[in-house]
Amino acid sequence: MGLFTKRYHPPGTTPGTLTAVTRTSEQRPLRISLLDYDEDRITELPDASLADCISHTSDSKASWIHVQGTPEPELLHALGEAFGLHGLALEDVLNSGQRPKAEVYDGQFFVIMGRPVWRDGELSMEQVSLFLLERLVISFHQGEGDPFEPIRRRLRGASNGGFNQRTADYLYYALIDVVIDEGFPLLEILGERIEDLEDELLENPGQGTLNDIHRLKRELLLLRRMLWPHREVLNVLLREEDRLIQPGIKLYLRDCYDHTIHIMELLEAYRDMAASMLDVYLSSVSNRLNENMRILTVIATTFMPLTFIAGLYGMNFDRASPWNMPELGWRYGYPAVVTVMVVVMIGMVGYFRRKDWL
Repeated sequence: MGLFTKRYHPPGTTPGTLTAVTRTSEQRPLRISLLDYDEDRITELPDASLADCISHTSDSKASWIHVQGTPEPELLHALGEAFGLHGLALEDVLNSGQRPKAEVYDGQFFVIMGRPVWRDGELSMEQVSLFLLERLVISFHQGEGDPFEPIRRRLRGASNGGFNQRTADYLYYALIDVVIDEGFPLLEILGERIEDLEDELLENPGQGTLNDIHRLKRELLLLRRMLWPHREVLNVLLREEDRLIQPGIKLYLRDCYDHTIHIMELLEAYRDMAASMLDVYLSSVSNRLNENMRILTVIATTFMPLTFIAGLYGMNFDRASPWNMPELGWRYGYPAVVTVMVVVMIGMVGYFRRKDWL
């Protein structure tokens, strides 16, 4: 699937319809984990079944169901029936590649976020979908690896900063914060690439440099397209007055919003630098062409009088007339002409140096 495309249902399909997508190489093995916690305990099922999730009931502070991999329509339909998940939201989960957004449904929040990933020298975006319900968070991620393992480690740790005393809205914030903060190390990688390209531009720019600059600009454009809407997502969560998100949690969401501002400022600065590098490359190529043309012009200009002298004495006139090149019969005629040519060449080179043309 391309960087700027996503899978849609055929025209005329009823909104909220869960239709199986065509199998591609992007399909990931499915794994479901279930986690419960409160002040005194944490219960974790790393390989839970769909039945475990549907039958799960708990009076804990929060429960968390995470679906890792590509979900089937049947699984999404069962989860939707069990927890009252909105059909439009489930359709967006199934059809990955959505633009980041936040939706407020009756008794639930639904958020789609773009997770930037740098893998094998390539930038890609993975969709993360998050539901917040009463004391329950459901997350979906179809990419490689589990992006939320740091949250699990915090919960398992003996000193987790009171995480296990928090309600589900704090867990919801923590998952959002993990996705947003993954933009910083990726921007650091892009910043190092920009520095390398700047050095290459100054030393020896070539066609490969131009290709790298265009590739960098496309990657920055993709990042902007997927990370810019994160601000809108957080604005929706901050503005919405709902008991699912307590007032105290909005302080943490505002911190996330500050992170998105910082990321976008860095991203815009990098885009400006990439645009200026293209101008520098074109200017460098033009200057190098001008330098080559200057050297060739100096060489051609230096040999013009020498060519004239050689052409003049190459004319085969009869020396019977005193006006027909009498010096051709001189004993030292040839050395004299060569000496004149050397003197003329040295004089022109000296003149060019005084003019700073060499």
